[in-house]
Formats: sequence, C-alpha cells, structure tokens
Amino acid sequence: MDKAWSRMLLLFIVIVAAGCSNVGSAATENEMNAKAAEPSAAAKPEQRVISTTVAITQMLDALEVDLIGVPTSAKVLPARYDDVTRVGNPMSPDMELVKSLKPTEVLSVTTLEYDLKPVFEAAGIEASFLNLTSVESMNKALTELGDTYGKQEQAKAIVTKFDEKVAEIQDATANKEKPSVLILLGVPGSYLVATEKSYIGDLVRLAGGVNIAQGEDVEYLASNTEYLHQSNPDVILRAAHGMPEEVVKMFDKEFQKNDIWKHFKAVQNDRVYDLEEALFGTTGNLFAVDAIDALMEMLYP
Repeated sequence: MDKAWSRMLLLFIVIVAAGCSNVGSAATENEMNAKAAEPSAAAKPEQRVISTTVAITQMLDALEVDLIGVPTSAKVLPARYDDVTRVGNPMSPDMELVKSLKPTEVLSVTTLEYDLKPVFEAAGIEASFLNLTSVESMNKALTELGDTYGKQEQAKAIVTKFDEKVAEIQDATANKEKPSVLILLGVPGSYLVATEKSYIGDLVRLAGGVNIAQGEDVEYLASNTEYLHQSNPDVILRAAHGMPEEVVKMFDKEFQKNDIWKHFKAVQNDRVYDLEEALFGTTGNLFAVDAIDALMEMLYP
C-alpha cells in the first residue's frame, strides 16, 4: 500500500515538474520572441547632420562626428569630410540640395540667423543656429554638441584647453596697463568697426585689451574716422574677411589717402597690425588659443 502510494506520488511529481518545465520553457520562448520583435532600447535613430559653416565643420571634426553635408569653401576642410557632399556657401546654402539629403539636423551660426532662418523655414528645413560670438558661448556650444552626439569627453578636452589659456592670460596681464584697441573689419570695398560684442572683440578683451567701441548691442558699427580719432587708440587691428589680400590693399590705400589716420597715436607708434584670417574669423573657432597668443604679442610688445 505504502509502496503503491509512493509510486503514485513520484509519478505525480514527475508529471507536475514536467508540466512546469514546459510552461517555463514556453514562457521563456515567448518572452524571447517578444523581445526580438521589439526595437532595441539602445538603438538610436540615425544622425544625419549637415554643417553649413567652416568653423562648425572644424568643431564637429574635433568631436569626431560624421556629417552628410559640409559647406562649399575655398578653405581646406578636415580630411574626414573629403567625400561628403558640398551644400553651398555658408551665407547661401543650396536649399534643394540640403533638403534632398534628408538631414536630421542642419547647423549654422547666430550671426547668419537673421538672413537664413526665413530661408530655411520656407524650404521646410529646421535649422539650429550656434552662438559663436565669444569664447564662452563657443564653449557652451561645444558642450551641447558633445552631449547631443555622445562626444562629451572630446568636448570637455577642447573646452578645458580654452579655459586654461584664458586663465593663463589673465594671470599674465593682471598687473599690466590695458591698451586701448580699435578693431577694423574689412570686406572688399568697405570696412566696419568691431565692437566688444564681436568674436574678435571678445578675443581682445580676453587678451587684456580695451575696445574703444564699448556699450554697444551690435557686433559691428559703421566707421566714422573723426569719432575714432577722438578715441585715439593705442593699437589698431585690421581684420580682413572674404578676400584678405584685396582687403589689406584697401586698408593700405585708405591709411595713405585719408590724412586723418596719420594723426592716430597707433599709426605714429607703428602699432597697426593686420590679423591673419585663418586665426581671426568672424565667428568662434578652434584657433582661439592661437589667436589669443598672437594678440598678446601685439598688445604687449
């Protein structure tokens, strides 16, 4: 009786165990099938990014971000993008071409936002405009790009380099008399005065110079030589943009033809400097450290 009962109990346990095993296997298989059918949580949508300016392209190269579109420029772009589609001049990108590339993000700069935002909107393209008007705003843009594209370490390394240079310059100029500076931005046929709100104006500030164009809300002002002479700056910086060789010739002709320049202290003391376009762009760029070093030699000879 006991043996018979034991056999029946053993048989029952085996049957139940087998049933549980099958149910567990079926449940596990169902779960695996369900997970396989679901998109991976780690999978991210494809990033199709277009950069429309040289400065942004250089920044993204330093962050090791791949692009599907870059600006058309006479300047040499990073080798990473040799085979990438050129989408036109930074100030007038080919909107049809940009749209055809089906970008997830298009990047430009705030200095072009007023002119380009309506053009992008009319083409049905959503663009982001990065603020590169100062080293501080550029550092912020780099940090945000690093967060967006998972390149935080690369962004941190670049920002740290800029911060260390600024701290170094502040220590070096702490006890020195700050020279007054006039910054002229030249384009073929004319020139403007760069205020402290401009990128080059910010570099001058960081290098310890005092821009004569203070308290302005805009980056550039129309030139008035009488007003400029009253400020009588210690240093005059001439920045060429667009066609640098032609602009330098224009500046030379202006300084020779217009007699008032001869009465500027900076001219009399031979403290007029032409800024190299590669270092001194109209927006922030990765050459900021080299640009500040170059300025130091001009402001504190």
